[in-house]
Amino acid sequence: MRHQPASVPPVTPAPELFTWEFATDPYPAYAWLREHAPVHRTALPSGVEAWLVTRYADARQALADARLSKNPTHHAGPAHAKGKTGIPGERKAELMTHLLNIDPPDHTRLRRLVSKAFTPRRVAEFAPRVQELTDRLIDDFAAKGEADLIHDFAFPLPIYAICDLLGVPREDQDDFRDWAGMMLRHSKPGHSGGPRGGVGRAVKKIRSYLADLIHRKRADPGDDLISGLIRAGDHGEHLTENEAAAMAFIILFAGFETTVNLIGNGMFALLRHPGQRALLQRSLEAGETGLLATGVEELLRYDGPVELATWRYATEPLTLGGQRIATGDAVLVVLAAADRDPERFTDPDTLDLSRRDNQHLGYGHGIHYCLGAPLARVEGQTALATLLTRLPDVRLAGDPADLRWRGGLIMRGLRTLPVQFTPLSG
Repeated sequence: MRHQPASVPPVTPAPELFTWEFATDPYPAYAWLREHAPVHRTALPSGVEAWLVTRYADARQALADARLSKNPTHHAGPAHAKGKTGIPGERKAELMTHLLNIDPPDHTRLRRLVSKAFTPRRVAEFAPRVQELTDRLIDDFAAKGEADLIHDFAFPLPIYAICDLLGVPREDQDDFRDWAGMMLRHSKPGHSGGPRGGVGRAVKKIRSYLADLIHRKRADPGDDLISGLIRAGDHGEHLTENEAAAMAFIILFAGFETTVNLIGNGMFALLRHPGQRALLQRSLEAGETGLLATGVEELLRYDGPVELATWRYATEPLTLGGQRIATGDAVLVVLAAADRDPERFTDPDTLDLSRRDNQHLGYGHGIHYCLGAPLARVEGQTALATLLTRLPDVRLAGDPADLRWRGGLIMRGLRTLPVQFTPLSG
C-alpha cells in the first residue's frame, strides 16, 4: 500500500497594501508580513520602491543602524523618485536641513541645540499651559453635548502648544492652524500627505512666515525656541537661517500630527474598550497617575500615531532579516507592525493599560529617538485625563465602522471622531 504524501497547508496570499480597507485596519496585513515576509520589498503607491521592516528585532536593528542614513541624497532611486520621499514641499521650500534628513555630525550638533527646549524642566514649566489650552478647548464645546474630538480638540491643541513653544505670537496662531489643516485634509492611502501640491503650498506659507519671524526675533528675542536657535547661531554654533527655519518647521510638523493622532487614536481605543476605560477613570477619580502613565504608553504601542518611521537609505550593502539590502535602497521601518510582534509583546493585539514591559517603538529608537517625546507625553496624558474626567460619559456618536482614517504613508490617524456626552453647564 502506497503512502500518500502529507498535504502542505497552502500559504494565504499576500495581502494588498495601501488601500482604504488596509488603512482602516492594517494589523492583519502586518501580521502576515511578520510571519511570511518580515523584510519585504514593495512598490509604494507613489511608485517608489522600498523595503518594509515588520518584526520588532529587525526594526530595532534598523532604527539604530548607522549604515541606514536619513539623508535623501543616498537614495539610489530614479530622479523622479527624489521628490516623492520625505515631507511634501520641503525641498522646494529649502527646509531639508532638519533632524529627520541628516546624519552625524550635523545631526549631533543640531539635536544638541534643540534639545534645550525639551529638558524635563522646560516641559514641566510648560505643563500648566497645556492644561490651560486643554480646558479652554473643552469649554468651547462642553455645553453642546457633542463634538468632533479631532477637529474641535485633538487638532488645535498641539498646534497652539507648539506655536507657544516656538514663540509664534498669539495673533498669528490661527494662521498656523489653517496651514496645518491644509497639510492634513486631502490625503490618499499610501501617500505622504496626499496631493503634494496642497501640502506644498502650506509648507511654502509656513516657510515664508518662519523667515519673517526669525528676522523679528533677531531684533526682539524672547524666551522661546526660535530665539534660542538664533542666539545659538549668533554665539558660534554655525546655525544658518535655513537651518533655524528647517528646525522650527520640523518641530511643528513632527510634533503636531503625531499628537493629533495620539489623542484621537487613544480616545478611540478607550471608547472601544469600556473595561480598560473604566479602570482608567476609577484611577483618575482616586487621584492616581500610574495607570495614566502606563496607559498612554500602551495606547502608543497598540495603535500609535506613527505607522512607519521616516525614510532611511542604505549607504552600503547590508543584511536585514535575512534579506540583502543594496546600497541606495530605501528602507521603511513599520512601527505599527513591530509593536504588535508576539515575539516581543505578550498578547500584542490586546489593549492592557497596566502593561509594564512595554519598550514600544512609538517614539523610535537610537539617535533619532523622538526629541519631543516628553512634551508629547504631557500633552497626551493631560488631554486624555481631562476628557475622561470632565466628560465622564463620553461615547462614540455612530458606528465605529463608519469612521475613516486619513491616508498617508507615515502617520496613522482618524479624520473625525464624533462623540456625545451629557452637556456641561457654566
